[in-house]
Amino acid sequence: MPLPLVYHEDYSPPFPAGHRFPMEKFRLLRDHLVDSGLTTDAELQRPELCPAEILALVHCPDYIARYMAGELSYEDQRRLGLPWSEALARRTVRAVGGSLLTAELALRHGLACHLAGGTHHAHYDFPSGFCIFNDLAVIARYLLEAGRVHRVLIFDCDVHQGDGTARLLEDEPDAVTVSLHCEQNFPARKAESDWDIPLPRGMGDADYLKVVDDTLNYLLPLYQPDLVLYDAGVDVHKDDALGYLPPTDAGLAARDEAG
Repeated sequence: MPLPLVYHEDYSPPFPAGHRFPMEKFRLLRDHLVDSGLTTDAELQRPELCPAEILALVHCPDYIARYMAGELSYEDQRRLGLPWSEALARRTVRAVGGSLLTAELALRHGLACHLAGGTHHAHYDFPSGFCIFNDLAVIARYLLEAGRVHRVLIFDCDVHQGDGTARLLEDEPDAVTVSLHCEQNFPARKAESDWDIPLPRGMGDADYLKVVDDTLNYLLPLYQPDLVLYDAGVDVHKDDALGYLPPTDAGLAARDEAG
């Protein structure tokens, strides 16, 4: 069967022109995949909204309610960096539902991909760095508590450390958090993942790919996870203005094939 791909039209809601977060990228990725013949619109899997009780497995219920009602404090809005709207709130909950659906499809078929997700800076009771609810932590906690898996490994290759994920799962021994990130980048105050691999600025394709391969070759046999959640961050690309790492198109393609 074709590789299951998860997407929803809610993923790119109306957004202020010129905002530094490229909200249209999710729709553009969907369009590229369809236009290139890699999938069809009918084949894309559409998720439901994530129920509040599942979000509350890792997030404060009061925080969930405040965000959904548009009642975050000024400080939380500043940390988040995104303007609140009903459409963005719906998109946020839909995207966590998309990550849950992707995990279910991966367990069923061996592999699945979500055209959104990876909101690894969200914390228990506050947002950060464009991240509102932490889908990676939600999936891990939900599947572990349901007995669907016995161990989850989160392999985070975003250029920024997955600080929210590390803190939300620090007391969960069966959720292994791994973060490969630029050492001199956001967040300034790092959390402690189970495995942090800080990368120096200027690391090229060959060295970067060796770190990815060495990490996977060591950790997968060590933990033997039932499920790997791979956050395929593309902000490590050389053209990302805030990434500070120089992997190329070819380097990222090779990384994702290894992952």
